[in-house]
Amino acid sequence: MNPIVRNIPNTITCINILSGCVAIVAASKGTQPLWGLQAFQWAFIFIAIGAVADFLDGFAARALHAYSNLGKELDSLCDLVTFGVAPAMIMFHLLEGMGVAAWMPWATLLIPISGAVRLARFNIDTRQTTYFIGMPIPANAIFWIGYAATMTAGVGAFSEWYIFLPILIIECWLMNAPMKMFSLKIKDFSLKKIAPQLMLVAAAIILCITLGVGGLMWLMLFYIVLSVICSNKIG
Repeated sequence: MNPIVRNIPNTITCINILSGCVAIVAASKGTQPLWGLQAFQWAFIFIAIGAVADFLDGFAARALHAYSNLGKELDSLCDLVTFGVAPAMIMFHLLEGMGVAAWMPWATLLIPISGAVRLARFNIDTRQTTYFIGMPIPANAIFWIGYAATMTAGVGAFSEWYIFLPILIIECWLMNAPMKMFSLKIKDFSLKKIAPQLMLVAAAIILCITLGVGGLMWLMLFYIVLSVICSNKIG
């Protein structure tokens, strides 16, 4: 295969990690003004760009038949930065700026640790081709974006340790939990097979229209509940 064509998916994957790195830099500035928005909001945007690149690299690999072990490992490393480290840094700097207990921002480092374990398990698990076992790490990032947006929108309770810590622990556990969760990759377009995906898309539209970015947190909770309900049909 032409080396240029072979490396198109890897190039797109590198856009993912570049976006993640920019998100980390933006997150480090917390609520400071940056390019017309608050800096952490730019971190949201660049994580979203990374998510688009994460989807497109797999799409390109399938379309070009350019699969490789290098691409698989590179994808996981990039995902850890964009969907593990970046959301942790958003939460770290936002909590730090809220004057919470000194240990709370440091607790967010559990997010990339759990994400690293989740990705390592994914790479050696041959079952996760049409579905996930445990919450996929991009969904983890989406949850924390929604959580951060809700917290900064004036819901002060979300920055209290007795609410934040249990949610953090549960969320990190979910990435490595032995539970089936459906994927958005669709191979069979029959209505019965894609019903969960359609319900998730409908929920995303409704929640984001009514709650804004904060709706993403509730969307991920809906995703978890829907996966549990449909667990016997997944796979």
